Amino acid sequence: MMSADRENHDMTQTDIALLLADAADGVEIGIAPVQAVIRGGRRRRARRWAVAAATALVLAGSTGATLAFAGLPGERAGRGTPTAPGPASAEERHVYEPQRTELARGTEHGRQWRVWVEVWGAPRDVREADRQFAAMKRTGLRPAVDKAADLVGKSSYFSMRSYGDGRSLVVMFDTHQRTDRLTGTDLMAAAVSLEGVGPTTPERLVVGHVAKSAREVTCRWKDGRSTVARPGGSAAAQDGTALIRPVAGYPGGNWFVCLAPEGTVYEDAHVTG
Repeated sequence: MMSADRENHDMTQTDIALLLADAADGVEIGIAPVQAVIRGGRRRRARRWAVAAATALVLAGSTGATLAFAGLPGERAGRGTPTAPGPASAEERHVYEPQRTELARGTEHGRQWRVWVEVWGAPRDVREADRQFAAMKRTGLRPAVDKAADLVGKSSYFSMRSYGDGRSLVVMFDTHQRTDRLTGTDLMAAAVSLEGVGPTTPERLVVGHVAKSAREVTCRWKDGRSTVARPGGSAAAQDGTALIRPVAGYPGGNWFVCLAPEGTVYEDAHVTG
């Protein structure tokens, strides 16, 4: 992956889509955002995280923020606390099998859709990193690093969605040594299609993460309507079209999902409570 200067986005959509394809072999990739999106909030350093298949992307906070698009693999910059040492066993640390948390699910036109997050624990040496890299590859995933050895000491996450019997789509992913902890009204999100992928598909599904203190996220749609996501228990136990939930293994904040009604698309999203 290449580092994208948030103030200078001269690359074409095709250029960026090709870079994302290199970072995520085996998954569907769409056209990536070219222009920075600015929302009210604190200006934050560019994050080393990647967005796949996203055509709208938001970073919002509390005092003057700029969207951060995409990045070089490696150690994450910015604030955060190093991951505390975990259990000795690689299996207990979820190095070879990720922790999976379902965020939301629903049914549309007789087909079930789901959104979930996978978090892979940090390998402690090159041997563990090689095995983890191979395990990811078997499931069609590739982390935001150049080679397996770059995984040592870093955890990875992938947020994903599925629709019917089609291929799973990676929405957002990152590999980092330290996790930025979102605070206040900080929000990082991607808007993608519920079905299919490409520049002409309607961006109805919004997936992102917010501070643990956030109790309400409002997603606004182009037709003037809005959807409010609030904390929920099991996504399977209720209408899963708008939920805020913690994700196992991810300490940086909670995750949320909003789904736009048919006939409209994403406008913006903000923490409103």
